[in-house]
Amino acid sequence: MDYLDSLNEPQREAVVNTEGPCMVIAGAGSGKTRVLTYRIAHLIRAKGVDPFSILALTFTNKAAAEMRNRIESVVGLEAKNLWMGTFHSTFARILRYESDRLGYPANFSIYDTDDSKTLIRQIIKGLKLDDKVYKPNVVLNRISGAKNRLISWQDYINNPIFQAEDEGAMKPQMGKIYKIYCERCFKASAMDFDDLLFNTNVLFRDNPDILNKYQHRFKYVLVDEFQDTNLSQYLITKKLSAVNQNVCVVGDDAQSIYAFRGADIKNILNFEKDYPDLKVVKLEQNYRSTKVIVNAANSVIINNTRQLKKDVWTANEDGDLIELLKSNSDNEEGKLVAASIFEEKLNHQIKNIQIAVLYRTNSQSRAIEEALRRANIKYKIVGGLSFYQRREIKDLLAYLRFVVNQNDEQALRRIINLPKRGIGTGSVDKIIVAANDNGLTIWQVVSDIFRFLPGRITNAIDQFAFMIKSFMVVIQKKDAYEAASYIAKQSGLLRALYEDKTIEGLSRYENVQGLLNAIKEFVDNDENEDKSLGTFLQEVALLTSVDQDKDEDNDKVTLMTIHMAKGLEFKNIYLVGMEEDLFPSQMMLSSRADLEEERRLFYVAITRAERKLFLSYAISRYRFGRLKSCEPSRFLEEIDSNYIKVNRKFRKDPETHSQTLHYAKSLVSGVKKTIPKAINNNFTHKPSSDFKPSDTSNLEQGMKVEHLKFGFGKVVNIDIEGANRKAKVLFDNFGEKTLLLSFAKLKIYT
Repeated sequence: MDYLDSLNEPQREAVVNTEGPCMVIAGAGSGKTRVLTYRIAHLIRAKGVDPFSILALTFTNKAAAEMRNRIESVVGLEAKNLWMGTFHSTFARILRYESDRLGYPANFSIYDTDDSKTLIRQIIKGLKLDDKVYKPNVVLNRISGAKNRLISWQDYINNPIFQAEDEGAMKPQMGKIYKIYCERCFKASAMDFDDLLFNTNVLFRDNPDILNKYQHRFKYVLVDEFQDTNLSQYLITKKLSAVNQNVCVVGDDAQSIYAFRGADIKNILNFEKDYPDLKVVKLEQNYRSTKVIVNAANSVIINNTRQLKKDVWTANEDGDLIELLKSNSDNEEGKLVAASIFEEKLNHQIKNIQIAVLYRTNSQSRAIEEALRRANIKYKIVGGLSFYQRREIKDLLAYLRFVVNQNDEQALRRIINLPKRGIGTGSVDKIIVAANDNGLTIWQVVSDIFRFLPGRITNAIDQFAFMIKSFMVVIQKKDAYEAASYIAKQSGLLRALYEDKTIEGLSRYENVQGLLNAIKEFVDNDENEDKSLGTFLQEVALLTSVDQDKDEDNDKVTLMTIHMAKGLEFKNIYLVGMEEDLFPSQMMLSSRADLEEERRLFYVAITRAERKLFLSYAISRYRFGRLKSCEPSRFLEEIDSNYIKVNRKFRKDPETHSQTLHYAKSLVSGVKKTIPKAINNNFTHKPSSDFKPSDTSNLEQGMKVEHLKFGFGKVVNIDIEGANRKAKVLFDNFGEKTLLLSFAKLKIYT
């Protein structure tokens, strides 16, 4: 098979061994996407497997589309018959087929985060609770966490541990909010993102015949980015593959960084326990980065205790040393980064699109943005307000949603007085009360309003209902584009935007036209068999932030959080804010598990770089409105000093350099250019019970020492340059390390 010729031996092994459970541990830049796509292509082309019986699950629609295109290049149009997509889109599809088993209509709405928060605000207000105590974000995260662990509102309310936790957090009504939230969603024929997985588990749990049908349909199940799965996703995967046992998961435990979303690293660490005959293939050759970057990343991640053993290496060139930028403040940090980008572009002909600036929190982008603007360097922010989150877009989408699903309460609330019809929130509240009192849906009340409400406002509500009924007829006869265009015009939305001649108004009008263009593109796409409005709305609801990035001018420096950078790669990476309490985050220092997740996040950031990596920190930064002194991140010390140097050219404060405690003191240019291979093992040193750091001012060659992490070793060399004293120590289990004596904590044995 010609496509197998491009694979190395472990990749080939992962592709051709298609039967039985398999786990592919794929180090950063090791070609996991190629392995996954070729494995599917091999199933179809060499094994003769029907594409309809292959289920491939990803985390973004973009990744699924790229994989499908690659497979199609090998097997042809048969690739279009694969069940391939994100967990949410795939199981939303199944839920629409089987919705009656759960009491939902097939055209149920999918609530995004804004819809969910709005509903929670309404519930908090209805219960007369303090929204400063019951913050919608906090409440939604609590509900989301419960659903991801498959805890229903009934289980939540009846669990004394949860009740005690809520009492301790001064939020005793959390369970009641969860209950009402679920009831309101069900009444509105709506599911949020978590429901798509939660309800799939319920569907399979309560309907063995349905589970059996899909178990026999999907003879092969493949999961990408398995380290990012939560309990709900893991159980669905396990159930679907229980009959045929042909399950292949691909992932890297060192890149598990989404615990805050419910991802559980134990899914990949303990996978072998569920499948004793599991075949494990390790992809350890990195094709992306230089030796410096690969070995530096190894020297960091080795400090984690919970990991699957692997030795990532590369045959690429040694490459440039990692450059450390130090500045007095966050504003100066922005200037140094911008200056460095300008010089890289000038000296190495690097394009903007090949450069990314990564940070731990979104708030750090301000100083970088200002500096890039002053330097006239184009940039874009990934993870900002997406196209589909703009107000005018959500307005039209709400109209379309309500025409498809008249039980969608959040959509009704948004459109009933848009454009203004004189129907205020008081009238809407009366409609909801009438619906609750009579055991009816909101639409049943609205469509027969004279029966329930007196007064002049009923005429406006009746006219609104008549308009919606006419739209309902239109969507039955026309495709998504024709229906959406008709609704945009006849609702008055387009006219209201067109009549606003301000710059903002014109922009909003153009955005709505952009949405209509997107719907036309959906209709004209021959791959979409169902061109209905309902199908389009489902696709939009399931878009991820990565899928929504449609910037026409692509040659821009990319700014984003490290979490957003997962799965991406750039020639040059600037990682800013390398300071304690910022990275690692202060909120992630309460347990070893949290700290190890932060270290994995640092590992992800390092391994995004192909050619060159810059690390930056400031000695002072504005945090929460106050200027605070900063200490360099502990992660900087964990990078083997053979791979890093201080960028002295851009440092503008030599007079304060000697007064500030920072790791840069230990790093000098002109270190050895040979790149030793990092030792990688699972040894964990337990410090001596009487461990206490010694005075190292008299440390000499030949002395035996103990380090908190590296254990016991022998000093092989002392190096002095200016005020810096460094010791080269040969450790029993970690090999040779170079340590800054003013920074390292060593116990000397005489």
